[in-house]
Amino acid sequence: MVFIYGFCNGNAEASAREYRRKYPNRRSPDAKVFYHVYQHLRDKGCFRGVRATAERMLRQDEVRRIVGMVHRSPSISTRRISSRLCVPQAKVWRTLKREGLHPYHIQQVQHLQPGVSVQRLDFCTWLADHFQLWKYILYTDEAILTRSGSHNTRNAHWWSKENPKETVERNFQHRFSVNVWCGMIDNQLIGPHIFEGRLTGDVYINFLRNELLLLLEDMPLKTRRHIIFQQDGAPPHYRRQVIEYLNQEFPDRWIGRGGPRPWPTRSPNLTPLDFHLWGHMKSLAYKKKINSREEPLHQIQETAQIIRNNPAALRKATQSVLHRARKCIAADGGHFEHH
Repeated sequence: MVFIYGFCNGNAEASAREYRRKYPNRRSPDAKVFYHVYQHLRDKGCFRGVRATAERMLRQDEVRRIVGMVHRSPSISTRRISSRLCVPQAKVWRTLKREGLHPYHIQQVQHLQPGVSVQRLDFCTWLADHFQLWKYILYTDEAILTRSGSHNTRNAHWWSKENPKETVERNFQHRFSVNVWCGMIDNQLIGPHIFEGRLTGDVYINFLRNELLLLLEDMPLKTRRHIIFQQDGAPPHYRRQVIEYLNQEFPDRWIGRGGPRPWPTRSPNLTPLDFHLWGHMKSLAYKKKINSREEPLHQIQETAQIIRNNPAALRKATQSVLHRARKCIAADGGHFEHH
């Protein structure tokens, strides 16, 4: 086209006619095309990447707008970005991934009231300074298993070629719950023990006096002699009879509210039963549908045996408390899960 434009002495109309005569089987460009092609060659010096450069500039502009929206509002959804910028959602995903951006979930953490961070820091500092004691701490806790269980429909899927229209029942007319006690020490699971009815101070002290020592019979004698009993600050744990019993059976060797080593309030992330055992146990126990109060009792025992048969996982959970304590110290007693 440039050669013909020069052959016709820069006459665009004549160049178009000459081009049609010389190349009758090709698509004939308009006279203006010859003029603009010559102008571009004169200004730019080459034709390489004309269209690619324009597309690249357009793509870079889209990238800047997409990334800019994410920087202004980190919680914005790709669907909203797609709607606002009129860009396909798949393209938004590819752009963000290419830019090294990933959708991270926000973690839920326990609310810490004023002064709690000091308690947590004090306990974690003691634990870090006596790191050899982690094998002898008996962590204990209670949990309630209900009929409805815990079912997250947002993350529950049923793969099929057609919609199976699966449902999950909830809001049962006949409800029941089971109160379970468990303990963890080193690589051992102690229990479970089922409480009949609601947990009160009287029920708890009867358990400590009549059931706890029986549950600890299979524990090595060396470990039993050095047990450091831990419990949280639940009201049944703070009864005068409970404190007196623990002072007698575990003199200067128990952790809890009113004990020789206070347990920091609102600290489920420092006990392996809360951050490991209960979630694991419930996920196994609720695999089967529960229709009567007797069924969860049987499933709890089966689940406990499965967990007990994996001592390596239990030891990893109890040992990780020491790692969590150091993270808590680094956070000055505050939240550390996000680290």
